[in-house]
Amino acid sequence: MKRNIAIIAGGDSSEHEVSLRSAAGLYSFMDKERYDVAIVVLKGKDWKAVANEELSRTQGVLNDELLARACPIDKNDFSFTREGVKHTFDFAYITIHGTPGENGLLQGYLEMIGLPYSCCNVLAAALTFNKYTCNHYLAPFGFNIAKSVLIRKAEYKSLISNLTSQIAESLGFPCFIKSNVGGSSFGCTKVKTAEAVIPAIERAFQEGDEVICEAYMQGTEVTCGVYKTKEKAVAFPVTEVVTKNEFFDYDAKYKGQVSEITPARIPDAIRDRIQANTLRIYDIIGANGIIRVDWIITGMRNTEEYVDPVDDMSKIQINLLEVNTTPGMTATSFIPQQVRAAGLDIKDVLTDIIENKFSN
Repeated sequence: MKRNIAIIAGGDSSEHEVSLRSAAGLYSFMDKERYDVAIVVLKGKDWKAVANEELSRTQGVLNDELLARACPIDKNDFSFTREGVKHTFDFAYITIHGTPGENGLLQGYLEMIGLPYSCCNVLAAALTFNKYTCNHYLAPFGFNIAKSVLIRKAEYKSLISNLTSQIAESLGFPCFIKSNVGGSSFGCTKVKTAEAVIPAIERAFQEGDEVICEAYMQGTEVTCGVYKTKEKAVAFPVTEVVTKNEFFDYDAKYKGQVSEITPARIPDAIRDRIQANTLRIYDIIGANGIIRVDWIITGMRNTEEYVDPVDDMSKIQINLLEVNTTPGMTATSFIPQQVRAAGLDIKDVLTDIIENKFSN
């Protein structure tokens, strides 16, 4: 019999719609000969399932009509009833970018009801969701990170009079100010002047209760996806991110204002180190399924057309930006691009991840 798979999407962050696009991508990638696939959309306490029979007509793309006919989820056992028949699941593939699917809350629920799922556990999810905590946790393992300042909303009013001077002295300009728990560059600002600090902080607070201010690192931004099963470890080709925008913001990510070059135009030795470091982080945090780690390489000469490494490789430094344990899975997202560049089939990769939970 086919396994019943729930792709869990939506969530309660600014990335709700992005998550629905990832769900459609995953649905299109999965092996329908092997799995019956439903999409479960979460929004607050409203959880509802769109059955495989409905999704097959739209290739997984959710519209208002499908959502209106969606069936409520029974949270006692994560089941739904359609036309008098109760449907349960064997496995959940989480593709929520933000709370509750990226910060461990959903994973805790799935652990409690005994439903296997695709990504990392509660602890690893909570750790990686908090950018400041994750980077400072990983730094003693030998990873280079940017200098940063953390601001909590509860302390903000008492700190505001000295914040601008503190950030100017400790980080300098330009610097980045962003939500400590958000994604897709919502609420992120590249700050170039002292006058822009407070507005940027207040913008970032719209995404969450913690804001991180980071020193600017001039270099080449790259990203690398990996996954492991009980039998193998796979590091995908590295992608180079080139945008004429101020940084890799929402418009660059989702409105095509970027060039994503896979494989990245970097020395093989640097590529190998990035792949090895990404796999090492996977083990350190106890990840599961696919993760993607973003890096910035400093010490290389850049032009708009190419990247030309300096002769002295010792001057090149690989710096950790952030760890993403539920990366985007639309057709144009980094991971599907990297899978194609590796000569792999995304259908097989997803099957690996699902079946790994059921292997001895």
